[in-house]
Amino acid sequence: MDIVFSSTVDLAAAIAARKISAVEVLDAHLAQIDRHNGAVNAVISLDRQGARERAKKADAALARSEALGPLHGVPFTLKDMHQTSGMKTTVGFPPFADYVARHDSPVVARLKAAGGVLMAKTNVATMLSDWQSNNPLFGRTGNPWDPQRTAGGSSGGAAAALCAGMTPFDVGTDMQDSIRLPAAFCGVYGLKPTEHRVSLAGAFPDPGGAARSVRLMSCLGPLARSVEDLSLIYQIIAGPDGSDTDLAPVPVEAMPKLDLKTLRIAVAPPFPGFPVAGDISAALESLAKQLQSAGAIVEEAKPPKLDLHDDLEQGGALIGMMMEAAQPPEQPTPVSRWFEALARRDRSTLAWDRFFESWDALLCPVAMTTAFPHCEPGTPIKVDGKEQSYWLLPAYGAVFNYSGHPALSLPCGQDSDGLPIGLQLVGKRWSESRLLGIAAAIEPLTGGFRRPPAY
Repeated sequence: MDIVFSSTVDLAAAIAARKISAVEVLDAHLAQIDRHNGAVNAVISLDRQGARERAKKADAALARSEALGPLHGVPFTLKDMHQTSGMKTTVGFPPFADYVARHDSPVVARLKAAGGVLMAKTNVATMLSDWQSNNPLFGRTGNPWDPQRTAGGSSGGAAAALCAGMTPFDVGTDMQDSIRLPAAFCGVYGLKPTEHRVSLAGAFPDPGGAARSVRLMSCLGPLARSVEDLSLIYQIIAGPDGSDTDLAPVPVEAMPKLDLKTLRIAVAPPFPGFPVAGDISAALESLAKQLQSAGAIVEEAKPPKLDLHDDLEQGGALIGMMMEAAQPPEQPTPVSRWFEALARRDRSTLAWDRFFESWDALLCPVAMTTAFPHCEPGTPIKVDGKEQSYWLLPAYGAVFNYSGHPALSLPCGQDSDGLPIGLQLVGKRWSESRLLGIAAAIEPLTGGFRRPPAY
């Protein structure tokens, strides 16, 4: 058994069957971190001693034949933004350098209750505010496929750690493609659920007990190396938790097994005004042909008649208003601006809802390019030799943060430089389980996760 590249599901099954101990699984991952983290700087705040004690307790519980959770004894990491008791939560921001929460966030508590063994945090962009993971506390995260290139952000440490076999799964946040973009850059899977599907309580440090300012567009979701693992973690963390009053009481269902022959897949050419690399377009076209050959109904479909550039700008404006509201203002933000912004967003959400009345899923790019060399934020990014705005990096993903629809990134081969290509699958609101089932049906056509050459 190749422990560090085994799936979460397989590791949990092997531990439960006593084929391997939780301590052995943990030690294998700690050894992988020791061997490879220096090259990519993905794992931070490593709690080696605490994790070993938790793994020993998991093995002792198994010896007593106690009831096991679905993650019993499986080690994992978390993006450095979840509040965790006994472990620092810094979001890469110097004023939070020594912040330790009194309690676990609801998502952390659920993962632990399911038997998971938290061993470390993973690196982020400062205050989760960029598409490269770099901050003054822990430095820069490199991509396991090429450390001179970014792993993406702000969940770049999570994606890189997964790609390098240093963790079986992680849970990130996605406000503007922050799960899906790094997942695509590193060749792993990442799910952004429907907005208000997973609790945001405790999803950011609050040393002063400040009111939660981020209530729209940001979502928590899993990153993993298989669709099956995404589904397992999603089912554990999703649903009302008694802390986040925004959560919808929609049932969290198991991932269905679907036949491609029963599905209608819309394929989007480049969105109007959004650049995309030729290799990504070619991968999209190739997968569309494979899906059609496998019996799915596949048609090119234009997105709703929306000004998607305006959607991006409005999404940014909403984020700005939320951030502004969290600060002591000299003058309160006019309430009318807020309601006008929400009404504009409603129109976009409903337009996409109507689009998905005709389709099971939409297949489109995750980002305009594959992993690019490290650079200063704002530096133009070359896409097929032509400079494009840095701020368009998350455009394809951020559209669905604005609308609130669930979307996931799935690896789909490599570009001409040998870097992973990720494609995006988008579905109806509240249909994560079905979207995961569609992704699982597609997975055999794409080849799934591939291990980087150096690992």
